[in-house]
Amino acid sequence: MPLTISELMSKMPGAFIPEKAAGLDVVIHFKFTGAEPGEWNAAIKDGKVEVAQGAPQAKPTMTLTADSADYVKIFTGELDGMQAFMQGKIKLGGDLNLAMKLMQMFKIR
Repeated sequence: MPLTISELMSKMPGAFIPEKAAGLDVVIHFKFTGAEPGEWNAAIKDGKVEVAQGAPQAKPTMTLTADSADYVKIFTGELDGMQAFMQGKIKLGGDLNLAMKLMQMFKIR
């Protein structure tokens, strides 16, 4: 059975690689469509990540919008994140450099 967005987002702190996020103080807003619509946010600061359901309280540094099934495939390595972006499966707003770092900050299985 594939991962759900809730399971995936709850696994983010365990997959986080603090060394890859040195000096970052960012808020990422995830907007999911498709089978599991919803909003999540991840705050990365002081080498820690906090993930919560809902829109962020602070203005996000970057917003990522994707179909929930596509995002699960990206996080599990079934779909290349850059390819998904080029195909329009992921929409990004804000700091686009952060999107590149995002893939490096988490161990993708």
